[in-house]
Amino acid sequence: MIEIEPIGIIYTPFKTPDKAPIQPVFAGDTQGYIKVFEKYQEGLTDVAGFSHIILVYYFHLSEGYSLRVKPYLDDNLKGVFATRSPHRPNRIGISTVRLEKIENSTLYVRGVDVINETPLLDIKPYVPEFEGKVDFKIGWLKDKIKPQSEG
Repeated sequence: MIEIEPIGIIYTPFKTPDKAPIQPVFAGDTQGYIKVFEKYQEGLTDVAGFSHIILVYYFHLSEGYSLRVKPYLDDNLKGVFATRSPHRPNRIGISTVRLEKIENSTLYVRGVDVINETPLLDIKPYVPEFEGKVDFKIGWLKDKIKPQSEG
């Protein structure tokens, strides 16, 4: 059995899915904050030393899913696991955001693309050296976006 419970709540200016950026890169400088529940506050020790964190959260407003979806950058159906669609079997999302500061159990972040009052499942530090992005491919997106390595 898998048991998952939120460790906090993400607060942003985006009240509905249609008002939220499609991906973190489109969120720009949008500010938000995260209230980590008190019983998990000790887990925030040493997080302040990281400039960016990865938020793992639950798409609480997403309903249903399809194994084939039409992504925003293409008119053709793709397998849901080849997209970042919120309509997924387990409704789990991730976003990398800039960590501005921590005050007690509140984290202030920028570049957030999450809907207001989204349940937070986990926080991980973003460490570029651990990502190992040396010879990566971006699948069907190769003709849709310019890889960061190209500037």
